[in-house]
Amino acid sequence: MNHPQHTYIDENIDRFKNELFDILRIPSVSTDSRRAGEVRKTALYLLEQFKSIGLEHVELFETPGHPIVYGDFLHAGADKPTVLIYGHYDVQPAEPLELWTHPAFEPTVIGEDVYARGASDDKGQAYIHVKALESWLKTEGRLPVNVKIIIEGEEEIGSPNLIPFLKAHIDKLACDMVLVSDTSMFAKDVPSITYGLRGLAYMQVEVTGANRDLHSGVYGGAVANPINALAEIIAKMKDENGVIRIPGFYDDVVALTPLEREAYARLPFDENDYKAELGLTDVAGEAGYSTLERASARPTLDCNGIWGGYQGEGAKTVLPGKAGAKISMRLVPNQDPDVISQKFADFVMANVPKGVSVVVHAHHGGMPAATDLDFFGMKAAAQAFHEVYGKEPLFTREGGSIPIVAGFKSILNADTILMGFGLNSDSIHAPNEKFSLKDFHRGIKTSASFFRILGGG
Repeated sequence: MNHPQHTYIDENIDRFKNELFDILRIPSVSTDSRRAGEVRKTALYLLEQFKSIGLEHVELFETPGHPIVYGDFLHAGADKPTVLIYGHYDVQPAEPLELWTHPAFEPTVIGEDVYARGASDDKGQAYIHVKALESWLKTEGRLPVNVKIIIEGEEEIGSPNLIPFLKAHIDKLACDMVLVSDTSMFAKDVPSITYGLRGLAYMQVEVTGANRDLHSGVYGGAVANPINALAEIIAKMKDENGVIRIPGFYDDVVALTPLEREAYARLPFDENDYKAELGLTDVAGEAGYSTLERASARPTLDCNGIWGGYQGEGAKTVLPGKAGAKISMRLVPNQDPDVISQKFADFVMANVPKGVSVVVHAHHGGMPAATDLDFFGMKAAAQAFHEVYGKEPLFTREGGSIPIVAGFKSILNADTILMGFGLNSDSIHAPNEKFSLKDFHRGIKTSASFFRILGGG
């Protein structure tokens, strides 16, 4: 059955694309203070879009940083679910500009893809839902569910003002679920729904030995070497099976359910292709889990950077006075980054070799999040994907983090549906970012279907 909204989308898709191109031309780089005017210009563009499609209570909420755009349409009735749509209109810097094959802020269509900064992350994906709402309001004059939408301009700098905004407007933003499109499908033409995100605890360890760098011939063997001491501490953090040895690290980990492991097994993953793409001879990680499970559904501990001593060209026989490392831990439900950070610090301090002193700093963290596969909103999303793509979507977790998802849960008590239409090959945050216009089209239809199915249609 070709629903009226799908017909409307087909008839207006060229206009929708041109509107997207207009947004992509605006360099809304939130981290660059010189671009503040362009960031605001994008917010104002969306404000007018919200009004033109028929949303109500449209408002630009000022923050200490960049504004948040809000609109709603709440006439479906109290017996219908309320969906809060979230997206962001700010983008990463485009530099290095010389690596772009076309200007970063001049959308260029090649084949089925549009190349531009923000095409996939997140202007193209966020705009999908704006146009899906339009397809309903222009064909029916109503929505089958109650909808609220916020699009912010600071996601790429950590959304510093979004949590305060949520806390200040809890009643206004109350909802049954949050809908976000800021993730990727598992592969091209393989629709998939991300139901879990890992959290993060990011640490820094600094080791100090002597009060200055020393000659390794004169002092070596008699004075503790901070690099050696640091390596010794790090080496103790995992055993030979890849299991993290920090006491209590796994205490709160929620094991994968049989349903989740079955979902992982269905993913079209070829380990040989994975190794070939990365130039690896073998994979590594915690014993007893598949590569995909280790990469997205199990907690990790990795050294992200290490320094100390002489690193210039040639040789310098120095025994360094200091050494340091940055170490990240990806977390899974129900691990708390504050708790894990403390356990990490306790472990390090309990394993300080003689002759050195150690300081541990916690940089930042984020809570993990996961949505039950049996959640009614998740089932509606899966049905919508099947209706448009003609195949059952797969379910997966992502190894990365979207901290605000945990914020939606803790503040609004709402689970998030991550309905992604991008691809891992879209080069987000890198030169030549792209987004499939075919999936932009299909995404609008999928979103429109999601609202209908969720409303009982």
